[in-house]
Amino acid sequence: MRKLTREGIEKIKQFEGLKLTAYQCSAGVWTIGYGHTSTAKKGMKITEEEAESLLYADLEVFESAVDRLVQVKLTEWQFSALVSFAFNVGVRAFEKSTLLKKLNAGNYDAVPAQLMRWNKTKGKVVAGLTNRRAAEAGMWAKGSFVESSTTKAEAKDKPLAKSREVMGGTVAGGMVTATAVINETAAQIEPLAMYSETIKTVFLVIALLGIGLAMYARVTRDN
Repeated sequence: MRKLTREGIEKIKQFEGLKLTAYQCSAGVWTIGYGHTSTAKKGMKITEEEAESLLYADLEVFESAVDRLVQVKLTEWQFSALVSFAFNVGVRAFEKSTLLKKLNAGNYDAVPAQLMRWNKTKGKVVAGLTNRRAAEAGMWAKGSFVESSTTKAEAKDKPLAKSREVMGGTVAGGMVTATAVINETAAQIEPLAMYSETIKTVFLVIALLGIGLAMYARVTRDN
């Protein structure tokens, strides 16, 4: 069975945070340690060592689930990104997700955008989930986690301007940005619907061209 990378483990610990007293997460589920839920209950307390043991036991469950459910080949970084995702949303949600269906059909490129759809709790966007999904999408795209804008980026051994991994991260980030811009543009031109579909189309084309030029200029500058 494939195993999570050390970096993947550390990032899961960072995203989950360590809580030695049970608490209810934003979804109302009792949680303790590093995001452990299966045996957590009100009033429960554990040590840091116990939290580590629970984490590794949980990771085995999600590593096994991803290994079993994904039917295509994965790099160790892609595997780690999916384990982090499944750890957060649960095995059942991962198994039923459109992300998994598209991936098993061989559509690797669909994964980053599908990850970004899972950033809500009870229908509301959660900043922490948005950051986590962006980080997982970055790991999928370039072989390492991309830090969110709210955290300090880690130093890399390879020169940034020459790294193909960085270019992968740039594309992943561009996909997220492009989606946000397109949605915003569509919302802004909605009032024009009563006048002309052609006008709406022109505005969207202009927005897409602008995004493409900006991404091309960024990649060219980094090289």
